[in-house]
Amino acid sequence: MFGRLFDSPVHLMLLILVIVLLFGYKKMPDAARGIGRSLRIFKSEVKAMQEEDKQPSASPRPADPEPLEGRVVDEPSRATSPADRRSDT
Repeated sequence: MFGRLFDSPVHLMLLILVIVLLFGYKKMPDAARGIGRSLRIFKSEVKAMQEEDKQPSASPRPADPEPLEGRVVDEPSRATSPADRRSDT
């Protein structure tokens, strides 16, 4: 599809001119720098993922432990009923 569009250098120059007019020549270096940084980060993340996949794990991942169960412990002030507190005074 795009092969015929860029057959002649005139089409390519026209496309570059339109891009420069749309974005302005002052913003182009910043945009190119941002794209370069993004590509570098993406490349390093892909490489890290590939290295992670290649490394065999020493032991299989342990199963999730069973949920812990406990009991609710009342606070001392709540342990006595209001009637018990009245008799103390």
